[in-house]
Amino acid sequence: MGAQRILKRDSLGTVQLGTDGSERAVIRDTSEARWWARYLAAHLARREATALAVLDGQPGTPRLISFDGKALKRTWLPGSPMYLGHPGSRQYFRRAQKLLFRMHRSGVAHNDLAKEANWICMPDDRPAIVDFQLAIVSTRRGRLFRLLAREDLRHLLKHKRRYLPEALTRRQHALLAQPSAAARLWRLWFKPPYHFVTRRILGWPERDGPEERQQG
Repeated sequence: MGAQRILKRDSLGTVQLGTDGSERAVIRDTSEARWWARYLAAHLARREATALAVLDGQPGTPRLISFDGKALKRTWLPGSPMYLGHPGSRQYFRRAQKLLFRMHRSGVAHNDLAKEANWICMPDDRPAIVDFQLAIVSTRRGRLFRLLAREDLRHLLKHKRRYLPEALTRRQHALLAQPSAAARLWRLWFKPPYHFVTRRILGWPERDGPEERQQG
């Protein structure tokens, strides 16, 4: 690993930008997590490593370089997070939907795509997805997996409604109007404590993402 630059530092450790051979790489180091968050940090890094290993560098996703149980190293993807890139083309969202479908066919549901920071606007109007710490990997793609995959798609359509509402189809409008029972339960019972933990205890801002939690 070449010279490194801190991208973020929080309760779960650090994320640094460096090089691996001739390519740029991102390394998530959980060994620097707060003592009370080290198990959680390592668990989330393991989930991300598992998902990236399954995806194996598919277009629009990072490629896993290594994971030793504490430090995860993956390829860096160029571009801006969605809330800075402001995607406004039909091509971007068509490609993003195809990216989701490929990911789901591989047995990976992201489970955290409500965050615009996890969507990347790459050059040439190409989408990418990062931060797989909450991802679910399933070879059987059972009921829970299908539900989470549906929520992945609903979150993409919410972003499309914000940036390109005129391109939503009638079917997409219908999907947006029908959140699953699990999604309604999450909003009612689990979202408030989740925000308390992530924002008050871990100190993550609302638009938190892989390269944003930087502290001087």
